[in-house]
Amino acid sequence: MIRDIDLQSIQEVRDYLEQAKAAQKIVGKMTQSEIDKIVESMANAAKQEAERLAAMAVEETGFGNVADKTTKNLFAANDVYNSIKDVKTVGVIRRDEENRVWEVAQPVGIVAGIVPSTNPTSTVIFKSLIAVKAGNAIIFSPHPAATKCTAEAARIMQEAAERAGAPKGLISCITQPTIAATNELMKHKLTDVILATGGPGLVKAAYSSGKPAYGVGPGNVPVYIHESANIVKAVQLIIQSKTFDNGTICASEQALLVDESIKEKVVAELKQQGAYFLNEDEKQKVASIIMVNGVLNAKIVGKTPQVIAEMAGIEVPSDVKLLVAEETEVGKEYPFSIEKLSPILAFYTVKDMEEASELALKLLEVGGLGHTVGIHAEDEKAIEAYTIDKPASRIIVNAGTTFGGIGATVNLMPSLTLGCGAIGNNVTSDNVTVTHLFNIKRVAFGVREMSQQDASKEAVLTK
Repeated sequence: MIRDIDLQSIQEVRDYLEQAKAAQKIVGKMTQSEIDKIVESMANAAKQEAERLAAMAVEETGFGNVADKTTKNLFAANDVYNSIKDVKTVGVIRRDEENRVWEVAQPVGIVAGIVPSTNPTSTVIFKSLIAVKAGNAIIFSPHPAATKCTAEAARIMQEAAERAGAPKGLISCITQPTIAATNELMKHKLTDVILATGGPGLVKAAYSSGKPAYGVGPGNVPVYIHESANIVKAVQLIIQSKTFDNGTICASEQALLVDESIKEKVVAELKQQGAYFLNEDEKQKVASIIMVNGVLNAKIVGKTPQVIAEMAGIEVPSDVKLLVAEETEVGKEYPFSIEKLSPILAFYTVKDMEEASELALKLLEVGGLGHTVGIHAEDEKAIEAYTIDKPASRIIVNAGTTFGGIGATVNLMPSLTLGCGAIGNNVTSDNVTVTHLFNIKRVAFGVREMSQQDASKEAVLTK
């Protein structure tokens, strides 16, 4: 049944689309310098408002913490901006004079930006920057649990763009997020491309909308600690990565696969650096709250170890950074083996690299194919042998997978939308960025004559 609020939200989407269409026509005729001035203004505004938006996101959603969400906002405003600011996105962007082909950028038009509750403000900053840099308008569909902070981030981006010469309606956000509104945005004839970040159901809906869509997949990230690893450094990087914003980034570590020969040293180091290993009784209690009705329990997402422990009816010290459970099995019936989006890690002991590879594949198949894999090792031959056949789009070596996956600590494209490729049911395996949001037209000059067979001579020769 369509309710009044559904009708109102659908009308709001239609109004925004009309405004976006008019705004995009103006921006689509701007010069590169005019576009760049607008994008720079947006990035500067995001920097200034990074902490306030982070506080709004934590207050509204209850996920993560202000310091780390501020860092995420600044990552979008600094790292993402710096990675795109010099990219040509207007007019002729490349001239191949040897082959006589020119490449010309053409905006896709209007982008539908689907925003998750786990990273609401940083996603808006990121998607606004790459969309406008490519000459597009963008309309955001927020998660109902993050409506206010998402809308505020979009408002800040729009006002900053206007101050630098952009038209009204270039960046907007649905204020009444309903399923009807999101569907209208994704399927409407004026929408050109969907940038979908969210749960698997929503991403599937984006791909089923009939529109081109860049989606993402879950990241049940397995991380192998090889016997050649620098254990102290590896554990430090893993804990820093896994606990960042209380585990809300999909590229964060979900399971450690540790060589049997170094298990005792790794366990000792994890404990030394703030990890709490659950005993069997505690493990069962925590396992009972990880999933609800066959899916991840939203109440544990982005919470501290202490809050999660209290929910499970156990007590852990106040200085604990991470809950760890030893596990041997993989599957939905073993909750520690799924993507947990919280400071909870599964710990597997493996005999060797071959067993680690088999286990990593099983973990990815549970929910993470095409996303991210990590390895800590000093032996480069071992790194190559382990990584070469992994069904993941990002394989992060000697770095935390949270920061490596988004391109913060490795030389991958900085991004908050991580494609999982065909194996993860995505159209791209890239870290999505500005180059995914404009089409390339090719102006090709004639350089040779088409050879033609003489049909009569050919007939004589074949008799």
